[in-house]
Parts: sequence; C-alpha cells; structure tokens
Amino acid sequence: MIKFKVVVAGAKNVGKTSLIRRYATGKFEVSTLSTIGVDFETKKVIVDDTEILLNIWDFAGEKKFRLLFPSYVSGASGALMLYDVTNNDSVNDLYDWINVISSVPNPPKTKILIEAKTDLKRNVKKEDAQQIFDKFGFQGEILETSAKTGKNIEKAFETLGREILKNSLQRCSNCGKMYPLELKFCQYCGSKTI
Repeated sequence: MIKFKVVVAGAKNVGKTSLIRRYATGKFEVSTLSTIGVDFETKKVIVDDTEILLNIWDFAGEKKFRLLFPSYVSGASGALMLYDVTNNDSVNDLYDWINVISSVPNPPKTKILIEAKTDLKRNVKKEDAQQIFDKFGFQGEILETSAKTGKNIEKAFETLGREILKNSLQRCSNCGKMYPLELKFCQYCGSKTI
C-alpha cells in the first residue's frame, strides 16, 4: 500500500472538518467544533486498482494558527483547498492559503479546489473561483461538495488520490509496481528508471 500525506486548508468555518469526517466515517455531525491547531485522520482509498492510505491533516482556519501551517505542509503530496459557497470572504482567503502552501520547500504538486456547503444557497460567483483555479494550476475540476448530503465527498478524495499518483509516481516497466518519480531505480525490483 502506498501512503500519502495530504493537507486540507481553507478559512474558518468552510467545512473542512465536516468534509473529512464525512469521508472518514460516512457521518455528518450538525454541530462540529472548530479545529484548534491541527487534527488528523487516515483512510484507505482504491484508485485505479492501486490501494492508497491517505494521511489527512486538517488545519484550523483561524489566522492565529497559520504560523504553524508551513511546518505541517512539509512532505505533503496533495492539498484540498476549500471555500464555502455561502461566504465570499472564504474565496478571497484562498490567496493566503495558497501563499502559505507555496512557501514551503517542495510544496504539494497536487492541488484540488473544493466548493463546500453546496446544499445551501450560493453567494459566491463560480467565475471568482474559476479565476483562482486557472491562475494557480489546480488539477481536475472545481468539485461541488456537501458534507451534509455526502455529495462528491468520495469523488473529492478519489480525484486527489488519482492526481497524486499521476504527479508523484511512475510504473516500473519491469515489475509493474508504482514508485516515486524522483528515484533512479525501482524500490521493488531494482530496475533502472528509463
């Protein structure tokens, strides 16, 4: 099984913890306490016949905790960036999160943009999010999710896993197993990278 560290970022109250809990447990809690500092979940996902263990780091959205964020982003292969469709400020806040994630050495190669709370009345223009998506090289598409209804929760993490595999691993032509792009030899059979 291949393990990847992923981070989930966005403004306070955009629904990061609810999204992660819905994915990890299949349940939605009406009253979720704000994350203080960092929270952590793990979950297996199968993407295109490859079993992946995602180590999911959930970060508090409050500005006072952002100083901690860069040290936790280090070593992450992917990031889910969330905004709340009912809150325009949460879209603008993405610029800060993108800067924080980009500031670490070897930032995550895979970034997915997530619309949260799509079961509620939309106040954010899709075009505003699309500009951010295009400008900062997010992968896939902007995914509309709802932790309450479960809409696209599985798809968000499967998309993240698929894009991480594409951006981080290569298949050995000798043994067929996936191994990190940066290695010169397959870690399983020792064949040299072409």
